[in-house]
Amino acid sequence: MSTTATRLITLILLLQRRPRQKAAKLAEELDVSVRTVHRYVEMLNEMGIPIYSERGPYGGFSLVRGYKMPPLIFTPQEAAAICLGAGLVEEIWGPLYKDAARSAMAKLESLLPDEQRQEVAWARRTLVATGMQRADHTPLAPTLAGLRRAARDHHCIRMRYQSLSHPDPLERVVDPYALLHRWGWWYVIAHCHLRQALRTFRIDRIQELTVLNETFEVPPDFDVLHYLAEDGWPQPTLNVRLRFSPEAAAEALDDRGAWDQVAEQPDGSVVVTFGASSLDWAARVALWRGPAVTVLEPEELRRQVERWARTIAERHQPAEEP
Repeated sequence: MSTTATRLITLILLLQRRPRQKAAKLAEELDVSVRTVHRYVEMLNEMGIPIYSERGPYGGFSLVRGYKMPPLIFTPQEAAAICLGAGLVEEIWGPLYKDAARSAMAKLESLLPDEQRQEVAWARRTLVATGMQRADHTPLAPTLAGLRRAARDHHCIRMRYQSLSHPDPLERVVDPYALLHRWGWWYVIAHCHLRQALRTFRIDRIQELTVLNETFEVPPDFDVLHYLAEDGWPQPTLNVRLRFSPEAAAEALDDRGAWDQVAEQPDGSVVVTFGASSLDWAARVALWRGPAVTVLEPEELRRQVERWARTIAERHQPAEEP
């Protein structure tokens, strides 16, 4: 919706809530000039919204007595977007928001006219998004509920967390700033008291969770999108080039979203380039694609893949006969 349309709706709501408002006050509320307020009033009158003005110290702009803006003004596409959004909320949040999403949709559909209801029904049948979870996250529902409550009410939490870098779980006290669903996994972005820094924790690795009475304040300059873009995830440190043989070229081309660059070669092979945050991760990508893939660079990745391949081959040698 454009800024002008948003302000027109806001103007109607302001006048509906309180009559006889001065143009200067409305201009302040809408963050526009007084002249623009008068122009908006003319636009609304042309649209059939009855607004009149009264002069004098107690006068101002008002809606005609008895006029109420319809509670729902949606185009068919807007109604479908709300429906699809509710479906995504139900799938991602699971039991925590399933009932709320379904109840909201039932209320919406009961108020929508036929055209919007038909569009919603078509969208549900045709525009499907599913499979966003890597696994059944139902067991995480109590943990998600506790984290949601703590983040909303600004309560610290104590948790036992099993990270990949430590063999034993560590107890940590953190301030949960935001919950994040990404690549099929749930994360909590929190200030860690142990590290005295922001950290991202995968929720399925939280073994125990206790919401504490101690509270915290989210820093006013915290922006979750900025954190994710700049600091939230390991940044690529390796520039990797792989060659897919002609027999596997279709596989590389079919997965273009995984690569930064794709170059088809005259012999039918495909060379792809991508950034990796660690040597081990890049080696896993190369080996996962099988023998049809050759590491072109960097050289240390070629050596890593060779070492791993030898180890795998040794472990799969036929057992000696007794």
